[in-house]
Amino acid sequence: MVEIREKQIVIDGKPTLIMCGEVHYYRLQRSEWQDRIDKLKDAGCNAVASYVPWLCHEPVEGQFDLDGHSRPELDLAGFIDLCRDNGLYFFVRPGPFIMAEMKNEGIPFWVYEKHPEVIPYGWDGAAATTRTLDYMAPGFLAAARNWYAEVMAVVAPRLHGGSAGGNIIGVQLDNEIGMLSWVSNCPDLTEHVAADFAEWLSRRYEGFVLERRYPFALDDAAVRLGALRSPEESYSAELLHDLGYYMRDRFARYVAVLRGYAEEFGVRDVPFFVNIHGTGGGRGFTYPIGISQLYEAYTQGPGYVSGSDIYFGDLTVMNFQDLYLINGFMDAVHLPDQPLTSLEFECGDGNYGNNFGGRYDVSAADFKTRMCIAQGNRMINYYLLTGGINYRMDQKLGDGNDRVAFTGERHGFAAPISPEGELNYTYPRMKRAIHTMMAVKDKLAVMREERDAVSFAFIPDYYMTEYRYPQSERMADIVRNIEANRSSGGWEIMARSMLLAGYRFGSVDIQNKPLLPSATPVLALPCARYLSADIQRKLADYVTAGGGLLLYGEVPQYDMEGKPCTILSDALGIRVLGTVVNGPHSWPAIVACGWAAGRAEVHTHFAQQLEPGTHEVIMRLYDSEVVCGVDAAVGKGRAIVIAAAYNSCDVQLFRLALERLGAAAGLTHDHKDMGMFTTSTANADGERFLHVLNLDGFDKELHLYEHGEKLLGGQRLHIASKDGVMLPLDMSFGDVRIAYATAEVAEVAEDAIRFRLTQPQDVIAFVTEREIAPSDDYTVGEQDGVKLVRSGKHAKVDDTLVVRFAAAK
Repeated sequence: MVEIREKQIVIDGKPTLIMCGEVHYYRLQRSEWQDRIDKLKDAGCNAVASYVPWLCHEPVEGQFDLDGHSRPELDLAGFIDLCRDNGLYFFVRPGPFIMAEMKNEGIPFWVYEKHPEVIPYGWDGAAATTRTLDYMAPGFLAAARNWYAEVMAVVAPRLHGGSAGGNIIGVQLDNEIGMLSWVSNCPDLTEHVAADFAEWLSRRYEGFVLERRYPFALDDAAVRLGALRSPEESYSAELLHDLGYYMRDRFARYVAVLRGYAEEFGVRDVPFFVNIHGTGGGRGFTYPIGISQLYEAYTQGPGYVSGSDIYFGDLTVMNFQDLYLINGFMDAVHLPDQPLTSLEFECGDGNYGNNFGGRYDVSAADFKTRMCIAQGNRMINYYLLTGGINYRMDQKLGDGNDRVAFTGERHGFAAPISPEGELNYTYPRMKRAIHTMMAVKDKLAVMREERDAVSFAFIPDYYMTEYRYPQSERMADIVRNIEANRSSGGWEIMARSMLLAGYRFGSVDIQNKPLLPSATPVLALPCARYLSADIQRKLADYVTAGGGLLLYGEVPQYDMEGKPCTILSDALGIRVLGTVVNGPHSWPAIVACGWAAGRAEVHTHFAQQLEPGTHEVIMRLYDSEVVCGVDAAVGKGRAIVIAAAYNSCDVQLFRLALERLGAAAGLTHDHKDMGMFTTSTANADGERFLHVLNLDGFDKELHLYEHGEKLLGGQRLHIASKDGVMLPLDMSFGDVRIAYATAEVAEVAEDAIRFRLTQPQDVIAFVTEREIAPSDDYTVGEQDGVKLVRSGKHAKVDDTLVVRFAAAK
């Protein structure tokens, strides 16, 4: 039985960590399956995932092959059973859409030919530039139901917990829903969608309100279609807002329909996964668009799990806060039981074009694994673990190659395992990361990140910008301002500074969930000029009741449709008089004052002109004395406002601001060059891990502190360049407790623990009644009831140490 509870994946009553690898059986010869499974197991994975391509299994309507009678590599049941025989769980991804560089994103050609009405049109009636479809069109759903009937007949008997002893622990419903429409700015405006949207509007708004919002005949099909595809400026902002909400509802209904089909055909009592898309160019700025688009899909009821698509390349000081934030944002919108998972977790070398256009460091997958596990991810699916071959279809496609995908004959050039089965240079470090996690999988499966008294605000509607009419300046003004403030500044400056200062923080969905000082003592908010009245009122009440608010960006002056709304600024006692922007021959500079004084002036391209009232001024513009930063006491609470593009990652400034609001960083270090990521996790028994990443390309020596006290017995840590460590604190394995260690736990046996050494001389402190067996590899001493094992090996020469114990009495 597979359950989702308390942010854990629980299999047969036991919380379980799933480390999975994506293997596309249909891109391999059947004779190659066992070799790739062997390499997956050698990497440390305990599960296999694969798409199931509808395009391959039903190339001609009604002619299914799921048992390999036309091609041996299409024997889905045989592949799943082989994984079972190798002791591996299976995660199945049957689409209908799968992407994976497949032609039509995995949809059979006959679907488009038989149902031309499901092919979308976008703004001004332009044809869609991607091979997406109207998900909810009756013709498409009928075809999809037939596909699910066939594929679920293979899946259902192989579910974990079933009478046949199956190994399938989860089913993904479709793939990257809404992504194609977003990236092409083509909002699926078929006649069916337009009619459905009109019906949705009639349920959402009273008649007289709807007539004011949309001054055209919504009940006239031809008028409606033209007015939605080519909106007038008078209702463009309303359409931006309503279309986003409608699409969330539509995607949720689509996911529910697919789940209904799966359950109809016997697939029950396993989680149903929805994957979230959006990373791009090695950054996460657009990723929350996927969180927003699919918000209602994975929160509509129990049994759903959302999963990330993580494509960041190398994790560096430039982008590490992106991964941290998007994990936090996903957790913020989840239902109480839903865990974090990653369904496409980038691995390999980045050589996606087979032209050395990417060349990742070996730390890439390792660092991202460590951060995601530290933040509570319970399942990671390494994508793509192994490459393969795109076979030619029997049907002539007339497209120049007749193959099932558009990457040529070979696929997965960047994978740790090549299409021919060779291991590339990234495989050993990825393997080390997976084995490190699996060595303590029972601990990690239940641990949660420890947090300081600050949270980062998430507003789903700030990312509801996926569809914008190109001719609308009104839409463009709103979207430009939101985009300028929702991520780049707040992420690049505030979030990065917070992490470099040592803050461990989660996120809170301030749009849909309560915001109380008792649960969120301090809130860091990247804010735009536009913010809904409801959220402005919630923030005003929060500060007045005793909350601490760090607002970075702009004090909002309008609601999300551009109507004047100053609820928050009125509550804070701050008036916005205007704005100052960079000019052709003008370079405004911010001068810090008040408690923020003593730092260099900073150039800015934008600032709001504030009338601060009686509040303390902390920032002004150099020549005009315009106020752009204040510290405001409001009711029982306090707000520090930086209403400018403060283009400096001033770690000390943000630390000072948060401390004045009541949030101190609990886990810090003393290395002057920053470049470190640190956090900690704990379980209910008080067992903990310290997670440390050296994001820079040079070694560092430092002490770790918790609330000012040195950790690890005061040991000075040496963290190698581009390396990470996960160090145990107060962790028990049977009757042996590790008080602290500078080495990682690599394997636990009944009478021995194997460690990965990380230091010139590692120290491991044990509390146990058992005798530690002598060894030439270490010395044993005792201090204050703690047995200290000091390694005689230098980690860079030999990083393996086995500490053996006398048999238990």
